[in-house]
Amino acid sequence: MSIPSDKKDNSRRHKQGTKELYQLKNHNSLTFWQKLLPIPWVLWPAEARLLLGLITFWSLAGLFVLGSASWWVASREMSDGAYYIKRQLIWMAAGWSLLYLTLSINIRSWLKIAAPCLLVGLILVAQTLFIGTTVNGSSRWLILGPLQIQPSELIKPFIILQASNLFSQWKRINSDQKFFWLTIFGLLILLILKQPNLSTAALSGILLWLIALAGGVRFRVLFTTAFIGGLLGVTSILTNEYQKIRVISFLNPWNDPQGSGYQLIQSLLAIGSGGWFGEGYGLSTQKLQYLPIQNTDFIYAVFAEEFGFIGSVMLLLFLLLIAFLGLRVSIRCRRNQAKLVAIGCSTILVGQSIFHIAVASGVMPTTGLPLPLVSYGGNSLLSSLLIGGLLIRSSLESTGLIGGFHVKQSLK
Repeated sequence: MSIPSDKKDNSRRHKQGTKELYQLKNHNSLTFWQKLLPIPWVLWPAEARLLLGLITFWSLAGLFVLGSASWWVASREMSDGAYYIKRQLIWMAAGWSLLYLTLSINIRSWLKIAAPCLLVGLILVAQTLFIGTTVNGSSRWLILGPLQIQPSELIKPFIILQASNLFSQWKRINSDQKFFWLTIFGLLILLILKQPNLSTAALSGILLWLIALAGGVRFRVLFTTAFIGGLLGVTSILTNEYQKIRVISFLNPWNDPQGSGYQLIQSLLAIGSGGWFGEGYGLSTQKLQYLPIQNTDFIYAVFAEEFGFIGSVMLLLFLLLIAFLGLRVSIRCRRNQAKLVAIGCSTILVGQSIFHIAVASGVMPTTGLPLPLVSYGGNSLLSSLLIGGLLIRSSLESTGLIGGFHVKQSLK
């Protein structure tokens, strides 16, 4: 059996590119650190360079914002103002090591392990309903020795990868495979709703829906799925008193200003106090134990108070730039799976940030959703940096120098 000429040309170009890449990586002019990169820095696409720079800035700026939001409370409760910063630095070191590992492994290898990792994550999410630790009315945490893990956060990268696996070849796989994985995704969202964690369930549903849309699934199926998802969300709110109270307090928090509406009112006061230019870094007053959960779920309110309307607009423009670069990476990717991975990564990083800002601003019901790379928490930090690494790796593979397929010639 002969090999098509276009595949032969692609294989020849890939082999030539690999040979040139090997020669360049072993060139004496490259520094030790440059040789550690998957491809030399000079060959990185502009999108990959920008994304790495922006994610670096995002994580470092997030550390400063967290320091301001947590210092007073940490001094009062832990007798160490830097308590949360020190712990976040440890997680950040682990997260950046994970990001480097992600850059060093091709997307195809990540896609191969996506299915078993997703199934393990599903089991862990289910375990939170039986042996999970309940915090603020929601069971999202598992205690493993000295570690607290939040499976619904850690599973996000593997939702992206397995959804990309599924929807990139939607028209070629059989009905049994489609039914199996759609059932797994549906069960995962139901388990997250049961915790209850409406925001993460909604974000996961939107993520799957957008990847399916980009993968070419028919509109009729997508609209039906969106309707069922909305119905599930409404049912969850009506059947969970905890969520119902939060929705009611979101609609009019001043009905119970010292109870269910207190968190949102304090958040709105913090945002409004910022004015045009903010109170200045470290000068927020609402973080002095007026605003609860100020270093995690409502950290944006502290940011808005200290940096004002101008700072908030700059944050939104920053997120818009991340979304634009993610779209550029997706367009440039040579394989459908990598395209969908890039779309999924952009959706999580930008979409979760928008959800967090919307909750703190009173646009959405109050719910626990961290601001990526800013809020305190190792699970969110690890997940966000892994997702950022997958997005940059997709951009690197768009050059064709790495991650390509080798065509094996068969006997005629």
